[in-house]
Amino acid sequence: MPPTAYLFAKSIHVGCVVVSLAGFATRGALMLSGSRWLTARFVRIAPHVVDTLLLASALWLCWLLGQYPFVQGWLTAKVLGLLAYIGLGTLALRRGRTKPVRAAALAGAVLAAGYVVAVALTRDPRGPLVWLDG
Repeated sequence: MPPTAYLFAKSIHVGCVVVSLAGFATRGALMLSGSRWLTARFVRIAPHVVDTLLLASALWLCWLLGQYPFVQGWLTAKVLGLLAYIGLGTLALRRGRTKPVRAAALAGAVLAAGYVVAVALTRDPRGPLVWLDG
């Protein structure tokens, strides 16, 4: 594997993570404030574009590294954390019936995202708990 391909794929992936999480936090703040901006075309479409690039770069990295979910525990943990993030994020931004439910789901989604990032940094399914073993 050429190191430049790995660094390029990883740069795209990490950049998309930052943009995706910043966009989610922004949409969460818009939801909590009751802003009409949440219904703007760009705000509705941009996350799908960013998240598609994020997923494509993740698959590219798996292929480049020869590491796959359900084979490596840390990648399995990332996928499961991602599913929790998606479910809670959907509840927070669209499906939650009341603002308190949406706010709680938003907090849960942020925690799930933090777990996924910690697993990625540690390459350990225990995520942030690894740092407590110090």
